[in-house]
Amino acid sequence: MSAFVIIGSVFVALAAVIHVLIFFLESILWSKPSTWRRFGLKTQEEADTVRPMAFNQGFYNLFLAIGIGVGLVLLGAAGARQAGMAIALFAALSMVFAALVLVTSSPKLARSAALQGVAPLIGSVFLILAFATAG
Repeated sequence: MSAFVIIGSVFVALAAVIHVLIFFLESILWSKPSTWRRFGLKTQEEADTVRPMAFNQGFYNLFLAIGIGVGLVLLGAAGARQAGMAIALFAALSMVFAALVLVTSSPKLARSAALQGVAPLIGSVFLILAFATAG
């Protein structure tokens, strides 16, 4: 396995962990004021209004993380490396584009967008380099 694959895999795995943590915040821990305040909400009423959307969004984050996990498992399996690369890249680039949507729709959320988008971007670049330089 090339250094590009290893570095890319580490970064996309980190992205998956971040997205699992976001899932827990949005879908499991949302009812805690410390959680919904972290998302910029000020009242319980606002949190209750946003709760169904946050719950759903949390699962999107979880499914993208699972996609990366499946991709990385296949990437390490003989005979399934191309499929693993494709799945891991699809999930990671979905995270990157979601971060771009977040920051363009609300520039004040640039820090949140960076948190969810930088690791998968770096990982994707290295995985693409690995694919491009594979002999």
